Amino acid sequence: MSKPAVLVAEELSPAGIALLEEDFEVRRVDGSDRSQLLPALADVDALIVRSATKVDAEALAAAGRLQVVARAGVGLDNVDVEAATKAGVLVVNAPTSNIISAAEQAVNLLLASARNTAPAHNALVNGEWKRSKYTGVELYEKTVGIVGLGRIGALVAQRMLAFGTRAIAYDPFVQPARAAQMGVEVTTLDDLLERSDFITIHLPKNKDTLGLIGEEALRKVKPTVRIVNAARGGILDEDALYQALKEGRVGGAGIDVFAKEPCTDSPLFEFENVVVAPHLGASTHEAQEKAGTQVARSVKLALSGEFVPDAVNVQGTGVAEEIKPGLPLTEKLGRVFTALAGTIASRIDVEVRGEIAAHDVKVLELAALKGVFADVVEDAVTFVNAPLLAKERGVEVNLVTSDDSSDWRNLISVRGVLADGTRVSVSGTLTGPRQIEKLVEVNNYTLEIGLAEHMVFLSYDDRPGMVGKVGALLGEAGVNIAGMQVIRDEEGGQALIALTVDSAVPEPVLASISAEIDAAVTRQVDLED
Repeated sequence: MSKPAVLVAEELSPAGIALLEEDFEVRRVDGSDRSQLLPALADVDALIVRSATKVDAEALAAAGRLQVVARAGVGLDNVDVEAATKAGVLVVNAPTSNIISAAEQAVNLLLASARNTAPAHNALVNGEWKRSKYTGVELYEKTVGIVGLGRIGALVAQRMLAFGTRAIAYDPFVQPARAAQMGVEVTTLDDLLERSDFITIHLPKNKDTLGLIGEEALRKVKPTVRIVNAARGGILDEDALYQALKEGRVGGAGIDVFAKEPCTDSPLFEFENVVVAPHLGASTHEAQEKAGTQVARSVKLALSGEFVPDAVNVQGTGVAEEIKPGLPLTEKLGRVFTALAGTIASRIDVEVRGEIAAHDVKVLELAALKGVFADVVEDAVTFVNAPLLAKERGVEVNLVTSDDSSDWRNLISVRGVLADGTRVSVSGTLTGPRQIEKLVEVNNYTLEIGLAEHMVFLSYDDRPGMVGKVGALLGEAGVNIAGMQVIRDEEGGQALIALTVDSAVPEPVLASISAEIDAAVTRQVDLED
């Protein structure tokens, strides 16, 4: 078989390329050139971009085999995530690749602004020795206001506290107790604006944050305040900042990002007390290396059908280590469920019981849905489009969790109701140090049998001789039985045979077995990848 193809549309670190080349055919194209990009997308499985390649509906439509778009960086302004989701294409980025570099750049700009480094440098290289003109201020015992206490904001706080500053923050999504553990006081935006000697911005850019630090906000600050924006252009209103600087209402600024980029001409450039940089927050060798290797690993996970923690269009958060072994088990349970149901259920409940229920198990619901639809739709089913497939088919989906699991340390169940009211259920668990996948319940029958690539389920009226007939017919067909369990609700009642076999049972043979034992239900499931 040919290797999956990965299209690298922009520069990627050598380490990232090396990781990809271990498993994939790596192709290259200039992603900014649409005439090159669109034809190159026709037969690739993954696309890796940075910021210059526009991944829109047109590009996605040209990529018939595409499974994942990976952005080697943090932002996703150039990727139509909604269109990708509808197409079942995973979108991933490298959210932690540049956090240290971005935090250090914010500190760098803050220090440069405090000590007038840029204008002093320019004066000196032009032959002027102006020590008194460029006298700066210390950070010690000053108040630093951090707007956004996420991963980067927290790193900035840590570094600012080392300078002996007081750190205050505005972030409505951070609990005061969590901030206090960092040594940071959480306050309102207005209070931060009024108290801060330095303000540094670390928010994502969205409809709520665009222009957040604008004309009104800049009338509340100290006239000596220095403001740093190394997050996203547009959060700090550049026109409002210009006016505040011109009127002496702001003492200085450090700007790494602009509302429109590239920006080579701005009114802000006329001020000596403004230090600017061309969006260098992620421009370190270390950040570029991390971005390349992170997206390469994400592409590997995506193309092997595994969950990708850095996916941005998958419901749920990162996967705890305790949850990961349960992902393939849950997907297989979903496939067994659909095989037993013989149709799509109108309602599906994914139940997670035991110790793992203490974690975020939303991803197990996604894995179950991925399995439920894997064998009934033509398109590839992913963690991304599985919820959409359920919604389009009117399937009600519920996730149920409980720390109570009396028989097993952890138990995962997929239960559902069909349109005619019939109930179907399967349950599984992982046992032993090797985490062996086992099926432990089918339609309220208790059993314990290992999940295998080929399985057969037969439901019939309990009576003597049925097991022998099944074995004989399989033997005549050359199908070897690897494992078998027979379960009944009562003597002479309903019975279930669960079989694992070494090869798929031909349909004519399955039909003969069903007729021979007068089976009420005969189902075969193929769990091969």
